Amino acid sequence: MKPSAAPAREVIPRLKAEYPDARTELDWSNPLELLVATILSAQTTDVQVNRVTEDLFAKYHKAEDYAVAAPDALEEDIRPTGFYRNKARSLRGMARALVEEHGGEVPRTMPDLVALPGVGRKTANVVLGNAFGTNEGIVVDTHVRRVSNRLGLTENQDPVKIEQDLMRLVPEEDWTIFSHLLILHGRRTCQARKPDCPNCVLNHVCPSANL
Repeated sequence: MKPSAAPAREVIPRLKAEYPDARTELDWSNPLELLVATILSAQTTDVQVNRVTEDLFAKYHKAEDYAVAAPDALEEDIRPTGFYRNKARSLRGMARALVEEHGGEVPRTMPDLVALPGVGRKTANVVLGNAFGTNEGIVVDTHVRRVSNRLGLTENQDPVKIEQDLMRLVPEEDWTIFSHLLILHGRRTCQARKPDCPNCVLNHVCPSANL
């Protein structure tokens, strides 16, 4: 099934009505906290990240704090998120780059963000869309990939190609909210193993609902 703009026109308002308070489920209060939380969210749940960052953000307030943190101490602070050695390395490298190249502030452009250690396009999209209100692209995680495929909005499995497909179908002003909507829908209704098609607000437009 080739991607079609018709489902997107119906999907967006229905999901907005279903999830009127859709937003990232990561806890944060400034761009640096969101950047750190997003890096930590790889291969774990937002719930787990929020448990860790409650204490982490009380201990580390500025980019400088992460940049000069002892590796062992930082690793221990984020251990419950998994892959803590790699994540600690990314946090320290990211923070050093912020201090040395951006005055300790999180940059507001895609090229500057993806140049930071540990920051890819997905993480940059999260920060730009949520911290700065910039619709540079669409975040594609496992939920977005699964739901967009089931809806026939894309045939691709590669996140970069999925994002390109969705950006062609979804109005630019909805790029940030669209990922939140699909993530919530994927968690609550369109789950991987047992989607609740009978009670889904999209079952009448979803090509997978009757399969």
